[in-house]
Amino acid sequence: MSDVLLKVEGLRKFFPAKKSFFGKPLTFVKAVDGLDFEINRGETFGIVGESGCGKSTAGRTILRLLPATEGTVTFDGKDVFSLSKAEMKKMRTEMQIIFQDPYSSLNPKMNVLRLIACGMKEHHMGTQSEITERVGDLMEQCGLSRKYIRRYPHEFSGGQRQRIGIARALALNPKFIVCDEPVSALDVSVQAQVINLLMELQEKNKLTYLFISHDLSVVKHISNRIGVIYLGRLTEVADKNELFDHPLHPYTKSLLSAIPIPDPTVKIDRIILEGDIPSPSNAPSGCKFRTRCPSACAICAEQVPELREVAPGHQVACHLI
Repeated sequence: MSDVLLKVEGLRKFFPAKKSFFGKPLTFVKAVDGLDFEINRGETFGIVGESGCGKSTAGRTILRLLPATEGTVTFDGKDVFSLSKAEMKKMRTEMQIIFQDPYSSLNPKMNVLRLIACGMKEHHMGTQSEITERVGDLMEQCGLSRKYIRRYPHEFSGGQRQRIGIARALALNPKFIVCDEPVSALDVSVQAQVINLLMELQEKNKLTYLFISHDLSVVKHISNRIGVIYLGRLTEVADKNELFDHPLHPYTKSLLSAIPIPDPTVKIDRIILEGDIPSPSNAPSGCKFRTRCPSACAICAEQVPELREVAPGHQVACHLI
């Protein structure tokens, strides 16, 4: 059995931005524009980048919650995008997602039992009494008392709601979970609790994570490898320690320099990027980062840099490396 659980090749997701009078798309927002990476079994692969760079869109397209424009996603040896509706329904038991917002992702009209059990009922995973018992067990695994099983989302705090979302993702015994910024809406103290819970559940249930975040400190804590994304393309991929100790891409260096250090005596050389992120519907030619890169040269405007390995396990997409 291969160690690679998920393989993404040439993934693109474009959204029509402007249409003609007859409804034909004229311009596109290129949210994801050519992603290539692999995730091994039992691994946590982190994706980081600024807001609007295509992280969440990539995660949802991989799960086929959004239709892909181009590319392939191979999960456990199966081409996800070629599966029939019935085959995809079966695949849903193996691939799940934890959404970013614990407030809008839970139906306020459904109590905890119905929220967590809806997937199990859809896939006929036991009788009502068995499902109720399973929901209670999941709640306790996620740090919630089973006596709250009849309560509604508005009766819980943000951290408790996210625990409900985690329990819902675990209900079908998946192999792979997309964690779409699962702690960004929570207080810092609660973030640590949820991150530690995810790590405990991963070890206990042999899970594989795609962890999406804009917080590099959080990603370093939970991930094995990290991919840095800019305008829908990966700029650098490496082991977490290698990435933090030896960043190569100018964008990665600027992100790392922005991490606050809780020591006022430590002097940090901030790398301040010029300008704003270009529009995904009108990205620069060649390297998309060149308009903000302090080291850009002529070739950066002419050729798109390919993601290539420059050291064992360390990939970078930059003409200057």
